[in-house]
Amino acid sequence: MDDAGPSARRGGNSIPVDDATGAYGASGFVDSLDGLGTEEVASDVVLLRRVWQNEKCAPEILPYDASLVERVREQVQLMEENIEAFATEIKDDLMLSLYRMDVNRTLFLLRSYLRARLSKIERHPIHIIDNQELWDRLSEQEQEYTNKYCEVLAKHFEQTVLIRLPEQYGSMLKQTSLASEENDMITQPQLNTFVCCRSRGAIGSFQLDDKGDESVDLMTNDLYILRYKPIRRLLETDQIELI
Repeated sequence: MDDAGPSARRGGNSIPVDDATGAYGASGFVDSLDGLGTEEVASDVVLLRRVWQNEKCAPEILPYDASLVERVREQVQLMEENIEAFATEIKDDLMLSLYRMDVNRTLFLLRSYLRARLSKIERHPIHIIDNQELWDRLSEQEQEYTNKYCEVLAKHFEQTVLIRLPEQYGSMLKQTSLASEENDMITQPQLNTFVCCRSRGAIGSFQLDDKGDESVDLMTNDLYILRYKPIRRLLETDQIELI
């Protein structure tokens, strides 16, 4: 018989248990969670926090990071499963609470990121549908949601307002069919709004207008308050982040 103390196993790795108390030592528990992808989770959480901040601060909807969201979901699920498995053996409730807190924080970021995107979709649904570049930034589920949201919105306007107006005012896209052929009632994000950003590298002199009259030197980790439209391409290439 093996003289070693009792242990729990996952994937062939044993987790030491204190022989006197039957409880996992703090170091043993931490070491055991190293095999659960905690380092990978930590790096992805940093990326998720940056993506979340950018989405919250940008006036327009940004490209959906499908691979990151999927990785975070899988890693959180794995962490939750293993924490629940260890909960019956580990006597250190504080340690378990700390790891559950980390999982909950990650879930908060993920849910807040998705809610921020849905909020932008609901503010400018028709504009997003009409703009192929913006449409391609949505996930398949978001595209389906946008279509259904527009259908419900159009039906609501038709039944509550438009049906009671003269025919020339019967469109939710135009002020009047007599005055304009363009859809001048579609709301759009204000791309010239000012945002606070941090440069992630030494970009150097950057032009803020087409004429070259306005420029700024972007230095590593410096903070700037600039109009969003000129710097949106820097955001797309991860050269800056919004805060």
